[in-house]
Amino acid sequence: MFQNVAQLIQRSAVVVLLLLTLAALAAFAAVNHLVTRYNLNQQARGRRLYAQGHADMDAGNPALAIEDFRAALTCDRTNPQYQLSLGRALRDTGRLDEAESYLQSLWERTPEDGTINLALARVAAKRGNLDEATRYYHNAMYGVWTEDADASRRKARFEFIEFLLQKGALPQARSELLALAAFLPPDPALHLRAAQLLNQAQDYPEALTEYEKVLRLDRGNSAALAGAGEAAFQSGHYRTAHDYLQGAVNANPQDAASRALHDSANLILESDPFLHRISDAERNRRISSDFDKAGQRLAACAQQKGVDRTDTKTVGATGLPAVARPGTATLTAPSPLAQLNSRWLEMKRQMPHLCSPGETDLPDAIMDLVFQIEQQTSAECGEPQGVDQALLLISRNREVADQ
Repeated sequence: MFQNVAQLIQRSAVVVLLLLTLAALAAFAAVNHLVTRYNLNQQARGRRLYAQGHADMDAGNPALAIEDFRAALTCDRTNPQYQLSLGRALRDTGRLDEAESYLQSLWERTPEDGTINLALARVAAKRGNLDEATRYYHNAMYGVWTEDADASRRKARFEFIEFLLQKGALPQARSELLALAAFLPPDPALHLRAAQLLNQAQDYPEALTEYEKVLRLDRGNSAALAGAGEAAFQSGHYRTAHDYLQGAVNANPQDAASRALHDSANLILESDPFLHRISDAERNRRISSDFDKAGQRLAACAQQKGVDRTDTKTVGATGLPAVARPGTATLTAPSPLAQLNSRWLEMKRQMPHLCSPGETDLPDAIMDLVFQIEQQTSAECGEPQGVDQALLLISRNREVADQ
């Protein structure tokens, strides 16, 4: 009998233990289900808040977006996208220290991520920190991107170049532009943007090259025609500038800037006596006209500055200032304008010999004086207009003006 009772108790203990185990498993499953449901609800709430944050950003309410992104992050603290969006929103509202804190935390986890590096580059750019911006922009250019890596890296480089131009770092901007242009796909819009940035960086020969790439891809592109004309003009290639600007004006008659630049290029080509396509008679006519024009500019500038053009008594036969004798007052050097006027009057006496076959050096001597007058009067009386401006530009680009 006692043996039967012992067996019954043993069986009961096993049953109880089994029941307790089943109850524990059921309770664990229930708790796990509740936790899962809670996490899913939190994640769903986080997604709604994240979407609302982007809607607020699109509506121009970054302050509201910050609160949405913060709340979303409390729902899913490990979500890097929420943290990135919060960092961006803080940056866009000028809260740069907070933004950097969130973004730096992300960067430490994935320092090769292009998106995060670009976000940090923009923080540095807002601070005006050139060194930090350079580091993060370069990281973004060579980092890992999940979608369309080439386009993303190109976008980062374009943005970096614009930042460099804003900071006045022209040599660095030119270097980045040359690296960018070398690998651009055959897309006229991309080459046009690169050309315009090269123009801003004052690398006019390379800008002209990029504009010409645009025109090979899109022959009638009026913006490229105007840009090529301006780049050629700034490079001193006035013949090329004239042709491109003529095309720009034909394509867009309302382009007043191209029309004005075209007129200037035309005036230069009409005034330049060194063009290869003109006769000797036309060359001599232009030299005489340019000489007279320079004389008028010299007289006007001297009058503007109150200079007596005839005051050359303190200049010796060598053209250098006279040296005072011991015991006498020191003589002052005459004005450069007076010296130029003296040389102009001397050259005027030689003008009748311009057409003489033996005077092969006289045309160059005359134009050298013309150019010196235009350069000196520009320095003393400001930039000229009309033919005087044309002569000044020819003097700066004499060797390539007809190209």
